[in-house]
Amino acid sequence: MKKITLILAAFITLTAFTAVVATWQNDDAHSQLGFTVTHLGIADVSGTFNDFDVTIKSSKPDFNDATIELTAKTASIDTRVDARDNHLRSADFFDAAKYPTMSFKSTSIKKAGKNKYKLTGELNLHGITKEVIMELRYKGTVENPMSKKQTAGFQVIGVIKRTDFNLGNGFPPPMISNEVRIKADGEFIQ
Repeated sequence: MKKITLILAAFITLTAFTAVVATWQNDDAHSQLGFTVTHLGIADVSGTFNDFDVTIKSSKPDFNDATIELTAKTASIDTRVDARDNHLRSADFFDAAKYPTMSFKSTSIKKAGKNKYKLTGELNLHGITKEVIMELRYKGTVENPMSKKQTAGFQVIGVIKRTDFNLGNGFPPPMISNEVRIKADGEFIQ
């Protein structure tokens, strides 16, 4: 009897300190992975990647311990101009045939204000992996009245340099800005 009591006590003690990690997946219909560059130094051109998946894992309701992973298909680039999209898929830029995906994996998340975080991670793009830092905004969690599922909202904004990833090296600034502004918005379902 002592053995069973001891095993039960050990189990209760261990489970009391074990955090439940929730997994959240992006809702495609309510998520967007966008970017903006400046063309000829005078106009912004924006686009999206239409085929991507994001997973967020967290054991805390404010997501301050979150880990985030993204995978996007480079051929899904969409700037609303077919000729430009085809050029961006070519070896001049993304070389989607050789590098069909890009990925991001967070390495740290640090509080930077109310519902704001500094998100650091490894971005793999065009065969090159570099550390990037973005701003992550947690926009809240609600129960979706249609699906009855918990839904969390996030926004990521930041800037990367395309030359860090050997993208479009034949197109110097100001033809196409080196800085690429990233803005991703999404709803995530648990």
